[in-house]
Amino acid sequence: MAGAEVIELRDGTVRFVERLFSAAENERWFTALRDGTRWRQEEICLFGRKRRQPRLTAWHGDPGAAYCYSGIRLHPEPWTEDLLAIKARIEAASATRFNSVLLNYYRDGQDSMGWHSDDEPELGDNPLIGSVSLGAARRFRMRHKADPKVQVAWNLPGGSYLEMGGALQRHWRHCVPKVASKTGVGPRINLTFRRISAGATPSR
Repeated sequence: MAGAEVIELRDGTVRFVERLFSAAENERWFTALRDGTRWRQEEICLFGRKRRQPRLTAWHGDPGAAYCYSGIRLHPEPWTEDLLAIKARIEAASATRFNSVLLNYYRDGQDSMGWHSDDEPELGDNPLIGSVSLGAARRFRMRHKADPKVQVAWNLPGGSYLEMGGALQRHWRHCVPKVASKTGVGPRINLTFRRISAGATPSR
């Protein structure tokens, strides 16, 4: 991947491009997706309790690219012109074909994503996850499952691209933590492109 910083981690690989998209593209696509997406605030089951996700989400992809996580079963909305344009850019950069994308809208610093791995069966073994950030920068943290003291973190600015590959999802968790509201963190949209494996049994 041209211009990428390659980080070889214990049990996985991360590739990071700080400016895959220009400032103008970052602003244009953030506004288009914020205003043109049918955002939902799903109810998930955590530790036996149901609660609203602390962010808004949407799922788009090829027909049949259903996805399940945290007790939610998602059926894809069709690709939009903007999503296809972004997908084409990262596919050219990574030489990977994606058939679905999860959009997360962090409205302010109090919206967050808890510790998790993208390791559902329908993603297959050693899935490659392509993550695009638009809007304000947010902190992205990772920690090793076997040794939680082993951690890494990045500030992901708007227009950046981070790719997680190899066995990383089997051995690492990642999160987007809350930020104190007094810091005035602006809104952010994150798009995680994936490939749903044909014939895989969806997780529950």
